[in-house]
Amino acid sequence: MSEWKKYKLSEIYTMSSGISSSKSQAGQGSPFLSFSTVFNNYFIPENLKDLMLTTKEEQARFSIIEGDVFLTRTSETLDELALSSVALNNYPFATYSGFLKRLRPKNKIKVYPKFIAFYLRSSYFRKTIINHTTMTLRASFNESMFSYLEVYLPDYDEQVRIGDFLYKLNQKITLNNQINEELEAMAKTLYDYWFVQFDFPDENGKPYKSSGGKMVYNDQLKREIPEGWGVDSLWNIATFYNGLAMQKFRPASETDESLPVIKIREMFSGFSKDTEKASTTIPKEAIIEAGDILFSWSATLEVILWGGEKGALNQHIFKVTSEKYPKSFIYNELRSYLKVFKTIAELRKTTMGHITQDHLKQAMIIVPPNDLIDEIHNRISLILKQQLDLKQQNQELSQLRDWLLPMLMNGLVKVD
Repeated sequence: MSEWKKYKLSEIYTMSSGISSSKSQAGQGSPFLSFSTVFNNYFIPENLKDLMLTTKEEQARFSIIEGDVFLTRTSETLDELALSSVALNNYPFATYSGFLKRLRPKNKIKVYPKFIAFYLRSSYFRKTIINHTTMTLRASFNESMFSYLEVYLPDYDEQVRIGDFLYKLNQKITLNNQINEELEAMAKTLYDYWFVQFDFPDENGKPYKSSGGKMVYNDQLKREIPEGWGVDSLWNIATFYNGLAMQKFRPASETDESLPVIKIREMFSGFSKDTEKASTTIPKEAIIEAGDILFSWSATLEVILWGGEKGALNQHIFKVTSEKYPKSFIYNELRSYLKVFKTIAELRKTTMGHITQDHLKQAMIIVPPNDLIDEIHNRISLILKQQLDLKQQNQELSQLRDWLLPMLMNGLVKVD
């Protein structure tokens, strides 16, 4: 096995800030690399879903090419700062967010992009970031930090062996995520057909609205809905329990029984050996089980079904439950309202936006009869079960991936 040598990050890369854009530019134009895309991915997706209206000069200055590394520039917590995502391709006409930093290879020291992607997300490098960051109101990655950060690299051939092996594990995780997206689309299509287009089966088994089912005008929604259907707010149909500042509930010692803490990062990447721990004496409402609905109401604004092991819910995330309605109904209604919530958060944000209880109280939705809600739940719940199985498999693969790199660095494991 080759010797791992120490280098300053500034020997390998030059650092640049992202584009300063206005709200009027968003949603149109050329591909755009956002904060959330970097936050949630080891590698930049082949297709960037976000768009930004930019000039040719901006596209040249804020370009994205193969080998570029992007780091989140700011965060409300130390352990979510400087999360990385690596470009494995060129992205013509694309630009990147001002909430990111770009590291571009100087090409003096040879670095394999697939290797550095896992190294920068490893527990070893994450601890280096945390130990060198001063927290005031927000954590921030700046030129000073960049100048003294160091990395350990084996020779290039070893980087390729390690990077390719870990990348294969990551590809399986990505494939499972793609299958889950297809399952999500199947469930959404059925849900929308019944509860958005209103073509649920009528008493004769025919699509309700298309077959002339009676529609009535609703003053609250300013639209027509099926006769006999109700209207309520998201706040009323569910219970939104906000997580706790889990640093206040740390175990007294390393030998004490504990739970891994679910922060926004863990919502998407699962637990790792570096995940913070909390005491099992936390309020039972803050304990999360597989299948629970989680809603990050700050920064990323996403709704997921938790697919990992039991954990402790951190602040900035709601656990959403309901005694009135089945899980699939609550989950789909929240997901349907996400675009509105993200627009609200974007309009009111200073750094990263969030929503409040008042927004949930103002979020009015259509409520079908209980028998229809139960009937579609019986159909969709099978899809949700498949999704949970794949998420749990991904959790195991992620833990294996995150365990391997420190073992490789210590010489306890090698890749042939």
